[in-house]
Formats: sequence, structure tokens, C-alpha cells
Amino acid sequence: MNIALIAHDKKKNDMVAFVVAYKKIFAKHTLYATGTTGARIQEATGLDVHRFHSGPLGGDQEIGSYIANNDMDMVFFFRDPLTAQPHEPDVTALIRLCDVYSVPLATNMGTGEVLIRGLEQGDIDWRKIVHGKTEPVAKKFTEKLNDK
Repeated sequence: MNIALIAHDKKKNDMVAFVVAYKKIFAKHTLYATGTTGARIQEATGLDVHRFHSGPLGGDQEIGSYIANNDMDMVFFFRDPLTAQPHEPDVTALIRLCDVYSVPLATNMGTGEVLIRGLEQGDIDWRKIVHGKTEPVAKKFTEKLNDK
């Protein structure tokens, strides 16, 4: 699965600790992140992370384009709700896209743990079936759904 990792400045330490704690799970997936968050995760874990621009420079929007194209399967966005963000409209747009395209989104560590455990158990695999990212049998299933 393609997973986005984003964190506001005051939440970057939490994000790094979270990815370190669940490194074995994240290692099985393709990781994407905004600039500084991605660099810190790479440094702490050694995992490969595709890095976009930093959030205020368009990184949130770059991840949003992946969501809009159904190329992102899950988003971990540890937000700082107590600090005004200069790019808040971008943040709101990204959250909206997750809702529009039914992309699971965690905005804090508690919800993140629920999502990562679900990912570990295969509870998020429905996205693969719905978006045709699995074997031909799943594609036939998707075609049947589209015919109805």
C-alpha cells in the first residue's frame, strides 16, 4: 500500500517515534512524506521514503494529487490543533480529499495506532479490491460492482 506521512512541526517527534515503533509494518509498504517529516523518518529508521516538498511549499497538495488519483491508500497526518498553520487551506483540502476518496486518515497517534493495527491485520485490503490493485479475480469483482 502507498502510505503518506505528514506532521506539523510540533508533532514531528511524535511521527518519528510512531514510525520507529511500527517500523516492521511500515517497511512492507511504499512510504511518501512531506519534506522535513520524510527526512527525519528516513534518518531515524533507514526506511525508503519518497519525499515531496514541505507542507507550506506544496507538499500537502502533492500528496492530495495522489489521493485524487487513487494512488494513496492511507494517510497519517499528525496535526497540531493548537497552532495556526499558514497553509491551513491546504490542510483542509487534503482532509476533504481523504473523505471524498475514502482514504483512511489518522490525525493523531491514537487513531494512527488503530489504522496501523488494521493495516497489520489486513483490514484495509478492501482498497486494493475496490481500486483494482490486486489479482485479476479482484478486477472481475470490481467490474461486477461497476456494472450494477
